Amino acid sequence: MSKEIKFSLVYRDMWQSSGKYQPRIDQLVKIAPVFIEMGCFARVETNGGAFEQVNLLYGENPNKAIRAYTKILHEAGIQTHMLDRGLNGLRMYPVPVDVRKMMYRVKHAQGVDIPRIFDGLNDTRNIIPSIKYAKEAGMTPQATLCITYSPVHTIEYYAEVADKLIAAGAPEICLKDMAGIGRPVFLGNLVRKIKSKHPQIIIQYHGHTGPGLSMASVLEVCKAGADIIDVAIEPLSWGKVHPDVISVRAMLADAGFKVPEINMNAYMKARALTQEFIDDFLGLFINPTNSLMSSLLLTCGLPGGMMGSMMADLEGMHGAINAALRKNDKKELTMEELTLELFNEVEYVWPKLGYPPLVTPFSQYVKNIALMNVFSLASGEERFSRIDPNAWGMILGKSGKLPGELAPEIIALAKEKKFEFTTADPQSFYPDNLEEYRKEMDENGWDYGDDDEELFELAMHDRQYRDYKSGVAKQRFEEDCEKMRAQKMAKEGFSEEDIQKAKHAQAQPIEATVHGRMVWEYNVTDPSTAPELGHKVKEGDTFCYINTSWNTIDAQYANFSGRIVEICKKQGDMVEKGEPIAWIKFEAPDAPAVEAPAEPLQAKSKVSNKTMKHLKK
Repeated sequence: MSKEIKFSLVYRDMWQSSGKYQPRIDQLVKIAPVFIEMGCFARVETNGGAFEQVNLLYGENPNKAIRAYTKILHEAGIQTHMLDRGLNGLRMYPVPVDVRKMMYRVKHAQGVDIPRIFDGLNDTRNIIPSIKYAKEAGMTPQATLCITYSPVHTIEYYAEVADKLIAAGAPEICLKDMAGIGRPVFLGNLVRKIKSKHPQIIIQYHGHTGPGLSMASVLEVCKAGADIIDVAIEPLSWGKVHPDVISVRAMLADAGFKVPEINMNAYMKARALTQEFIDDFLGLFINPTNSLMSSLLLTCGLPGGMMGSMMADLEGMHGAINAALRKNDKKELTMEELTLELFNEVEYVWPKLGYPPLVTPFSQYVKNIALMNVFSLASGEERFSRIDPNAWGMILGKSGKLPGELAPEIIALAKEKKFEFTTADPQSFYPDNLEEYRKEMDENGWDYGDDDEELFELAMHDRQYRDYKSGVAKQRFEEDCEKMRAQKMAKEGFSEEDIQKAKHAQAQPIEATVHGRMVWEYNVTDPSTAPELGHKVKEGDTFCYINTSWNTIDAQYANFSGRIVEICKKQGDMVEKGEPIAWIKFEAPDAPAVEAPAEPLQAKSKVSNKTMKHLKK
């Protein structure tokens, strides 16, 4: 009888490997039934990693999104899994034990079945506690081997790590080939070695397609006994993401494996919906190069999941690096040349830093060191002169044991700075602090939420959660979208007039009802300060005032709610009757965007005492 291979759709990772944001709750709920209709997925990756942070960044409650999303899949018998960064939980830096334990209880209550627990250093001290916490919460822990290619990462090395994780109670092992640089034959032999000793263990393979080895790796691990393969769907498959389920299924079926059929009508629906989400706003933050494979990734080993953030970092540093090169009479770099410089520098510094597998957060640490080295060299300075505190934590052992030895110059630099190395349990550096967050919730009068899920979000992502609650996150997101839309249109050759029309789509002007001079009153001490873009206007708010030529004051007020997308007039500007003062994108209070009212904002003759005092001055 031929071996059965199951498929897992890594929908969360598809987006993270492509750009900055994840789909909204309404989009996830819309596409989940189509995944079921496709009929080929035993599992779907629903959340974890950057999912919660990203939802908070654009002003959406991730807890509601996860519950609604997983419910649909569960009712169809599909398991859900999440990405879990072990010591770091769902964020980029370590989590106290009490918050870490709480995570599994909350996520199980929200409907998540399997946490994929990984540690970027493969330090079992950071994974084994999470196996225990997950089982206590009723979840199925999947322990993870972060795959890379180096002299110290041998089959024996990985097999020994797997033995420890299985002995600690892990019923499943994931081979997380985050950069896609695992060699196919090596991966097949590793699966074979684990299965020969632990035949009952489920093995799931996760391989990004970046350098182009993933299809061969999928075939090799399946031949060796793997049970589940992570796959993607168009239009986000391939590139820096994952192989497409259609191609994987065809290859495995031809090799004699038992694989599920794909409902192609449903596949095309899911494909179209994903493109619809891209066209909505998600595509604004997807770098075109992330749709391409690159053999250059074989040498630097950077993971697919960080390509979006890396390209943003490069674009941000491009001008500064070229300015430094100009200052030192050196040739400036194009973006392509800078990318290659970074890849080469990562390849150079990685062995000197002890071969940490390049996965979150260590991929970011190594990339940051390499990027700062490129900048330092352009500025005529020495390498390793700019290492951030988090990267030093990795170097000194506060995150776990590095697989390889540090280079002598790194050790000497640490001693010069009087830093101390440690072999202590990484968790010992991060004491419990859940009670501090309970106090903050109580002081603010914030609801803890079902199963304490809101308390958990604050404790796990405190800064992002505060910005979400204050509305700052939503405002930043709106501004970010407007900026990216304008940049995209400018690159595509659209005129300024076209860009303005696009900005005003789904928006309506606040029109002056009289002729006169503008007066703003959004700052108590300075009535000349206009509101910022993204500022939310509520129905009934006084928006601004017009000082007429016959010395009367007419207030312009809102008769609907929305967010400001453009300010047309400054303090003291003359404004004609019927001329736009600002443009508002329509939005119901605490709800998604709605259709525009039929009429523009109207004026009302009233003025505050505070404004009258300023006008008299």
